[in-house]
Amino acid sequence: MTAIGEEVGRLLDVLGVDRTIWTDGSMPALTPLTGEQVGMVRVADAADADAGLNQAVAAFRAWRAVPAPRRGELVRLFGEELRAAKDDLAALVTIEAGKIPSEGAGEVQEMIDICDFAVGLSRQLYGLTIATERPGHRMMEVWHPLGVVGVISAFNFPVAVWAWNAALALVCGNSVVWKPSEKTPLTALAVQAIFARAAARFGDAPQGLSQLLIGGREVGEALVDDPRVALVSATGSTRMGRAVAPRLAQRFARAILELGGNNGVIVAPSADLDLALRGVAFGAMGTAGQRCTTTRRLFLHDRIYDEFVARLKAAYASVAVGNPLAGEVLVGPLIDRAAFEAMQEALAAARAAGGIVHGGERVGEGASFYVRPALIEMPGQVGPVLEETFAPILYVMRYDDLDAAIAQHNAVAAGLSSAIFTTDLREAERFLAASDCGIANVNLGTSGAEIGGAFGGEKETGGGRESGSDAWRQYMRRATNTMNYSDALPLAQGVSFDL
Repeated sequence: MTAIGEEVGRLLDVLGVDRTIWTDGSMPALTPLTGEQVGMVRVADAADADAGLNQAVAAFRAWRAVPAPRRGELVRLFGEELRAAKDDLAALVTIEAGKIPSEGAGEVQEMIDICDFAVGLSRQLYGLTIATERPGHRMMEVWHPLGVVGVISAFNFPVAVWAWNAALALVCGNSVVWKPSEKTPLTALAVQAIFARAAARFGDAPQGLSQLLIGGREVGEALVDDPRVALVSATGSTRMGRAVAPRLAQRFARAILELGGNNGVIVAPSADLDLALRGVAFGAMGTAGQRCTTTRRLFLHDRIYDEFVARLKAAYASVAVGNPLAGEVLVGPLIDRAAFEAMQEALAAARAAGGIVHGGERVGEGASFYVRPALIEMPGQVGPVLEETFAPILYVMRYDDLDAAIAQHNAVAAGLSSAIFTTDLREAERFLAASDCGIANVNLGTSGAEIGGAFGGEKETGGGRESGSDAWRQYMRRATNTMNYSDALPLAQGVSFDL
């Protein structure tokens, strides 16, 4: 066994994962750091999925009767367990997803943060008292747990996305069934082991309250199509969303869709260019361009274009690319060969469309895929610029009129994250009013959302929202209750029906 394989084994042992689950299965677990196999994971079949969903339904029926603040106590304990396991789980995220250590740790911190958020929320599942036109009546809205919540997550945030959904779903009174990416099963196993410790400390959590179904597309389809699953939160490509949404709609199930992002940044002539450089560089190169909020399009005003591009080129040429475990690296690997090939196809299409490509070459050889981030000067927003490529590619274009730049910014199919760098308050407000994205920032980049704000986007991003002020309502059903405490029966709208 290699050093990385031994480290994976050590981490999973420390985190409490049964070795037979990740060594005696049929699905290989790989690390993008070297491309080597570090596990063989058991996968769920149709019978496993059916049994798991039956158990999830039973767990929901018991859990919904538990008072919400008590449910919050389980999530609080889970947050404590995450704090204790943070370093080990973060290291596993780095090995399995390829993130640099600070980003791996940041992802686990997001899990801790959403637990804290959900614990407070467990005492704030407020309904409204509603004015009624009928004397001697009281009308109110009441929120009830929804049912079984299915979570389908992607490789790039292998644990945080599940936590965004699960923490809120649990305090709302639901059970959770998780189908992680086939590319990151080990981190999912570790999270479930951590949750099991919290449940054991809690004492009376129903069995099957949080479950894991590892497998391929067929497992995801089982969650999407099964009437026992009331809500499916699915994170992935727009292509995946096009397949999932109609199937959920066919059975009138709820959906939270977090799909593609083709995120743009505008840098105005008044901008603090040092600040803009840092924001654009992290947004475009962080996580090797494999965030849904990665900066993919950059609009530079004519007056600053040459200076800013020169500084970007220098930053791109100097950034350290390599194994995140090997030193002060800022850009780790692409997740696999398919991601590398998609990047090369996009670079070729950009050249064919008249783009000038800086960077983008492969670093090293073998079964892992490291690349230098690519900076591409484009003559306009054409060809591959209109598509999301999940790789570190930044397309740069000129503008001379802010309204025209905003129109170009909005002229793509996705609508997730956006930003402008400017010190002109009027420019900032014009941008915020016009951006058609779910996230719009001023003087910071497109990546790095906090759990206190609703995360999600519009158009082909799917319209879903996770976390934020009222995201909890997606995991509950609303009932309007009217109480008649009079001895009469007046009808609304003045209707008369006397017998």
